[in-house]
Amino acid sequence: MWSSSRVSEEEPSESFPFSTSVFNFSSGNPRIEETRGLMHFFPDDSSPSLPVERKPLACVLGVPNHMTYADFCQFCGSFIQHILEMRIVRMDSMEDRYSVLIRFDEQQSTDAFYTHYNGRRFSSLEVEVCRVVFTLDVQYTGSIEHAQPSNATSTEQPTCPVCLERLDQDTNGILTTICNHSFHVSCISKWADSSCPVCRYCQQQAEKSICFICQTTENLWICVICGFVGCGRYKGGHAIIHWKETQHCYSLEVETKRVWDYVGDNYVHRLIQSKTDGKLVELNSHCVNADSGCGSCGDNAMREAILNSKVEAIVNEYNELLATQLENQKLYFESLLQQVEQETEGKISVAVQKAVSLKQQKIQSKIDRCNKEKKFLDELNDNLLKNEEIWKAKILEIEEREKKALKRTDDKITGLEKQLSDLMVCLEGGKAVEQLPLLNDTNGGTVSDISKESSSTL
Repeated sequence: MWSSSRVSEEEPSESFPFSTSVFNFSSGNPRIEETRGLMHFFPDDSSPSLPVERKPLACVLGVPNHMTYADFCQFCGSFIQHILEMRIVRMDSMEDRYSVLIRFDEQQSTDAFYTHYNGRRFSSLEVEVCRVVFTLDVQYTGSIEHAQPSNATSTEQPTCPVCLERLDQDTNGILTTICNHSFHVSCISKWADSSCPVCRYCQQQAEKSICFICQTTENLWICVICGFVGCGRYKGGHAIIHWKETQHCYSLEVETKRVWDYVGDNYVHRLIQSKTDGKLVELNSHCVNADSGCGSCGDNAMREAILNSKVEAIVNEYNELLATQLENQKLYFESLLQQVEQETEGKISVAVQKAVSLKQQKIQSKIDRCNKEKKFLDELNDNLLKNEEIWKAKILEIEEREKKALKRTDDKITGLEKQLSDLMVCLEGGKAVEQLPLLNDTNGGTVSDISKESSSTL
């Protein structure tokens, strides 16, 4: 929702072409699941101009823990209609405070929110001021599961747990608490408590214990008599010093919750309260008045020990029964899940077979259509081949006919040329006769006869 990228904690984060500030953050219930990530902020250089590469995503840093979700929603109430989503996170460098990631509907609303709230006090009675920074990117590095979560507390529901309406950003803003549960802003603003309405996880972290003398937070022991907190012998040894000064011999180790007996110099796994003087003593310890005939301490202690053992046995039996029932429920839901998976696989296989058969039918119909077209083209090709042979025979016949006609024409031309040559010879002979000198009158009759003969020949 905030960013689609997910990086490993060992790998370096994405580099940007401009300088950004990187902060580690976390969210979730530490007893169930903890989500960690990185936020890239624009550097807060107190410049009057806004960053050029800014996005409609801002973060309010250092909100005091005593401010509930309703208080913060009331603080930024004038911009609620422009907020699409808010997420509560913890910053590693800020203790006893939380931060709020806010995504707006547009950049203009983000700029107006920054201008209006940056440097403004949370209330007239507060000394702390609101610090708003533009957020460039949010990257989740991973989640750590500390226990097996239940469906009611770890799974984000698609509906608001208060009004049971769907979580839609377009119609109403969404606020995600520090334990990763989402609500409508209008619904969570009516919740006056600082705890989550679903899992009751409180956003205010418990104060860390420190040694009353040296202020260290490591290897701490708390006196079960007076509540004095001191460091162990491997640090400053103030717990032992307290025992020597007050003779309070029982001290509880904060990390392991085990009780140490300084007098016996060992761990005490069970303590009881003596009815004679009201002091805490170790079970089965020797009574100081046993030699004078006091038997009530031992009897009472024994009865209490038996009662405690019975209670412990009942608790163990109940725990075993609960573990067995949880295991049976786990197997039952796993079987249901497996059945659903098998049904889903069966439906998928049937759908795939139907799709394959339908595709095969389509392909077969295409093949049949192609075969019909091929048959038609083959018939057409055969007809064209037959027509080609016919036309070839006609062309040969026409060529032979043209050859014969050409031959006849050549013969006629040859005959005409011979006649023309004969005619030319005759004409030339006539001209030659005309050119002969005229003879005497006595020879005139001969000439005329010759001319007549030539004319008759023609």
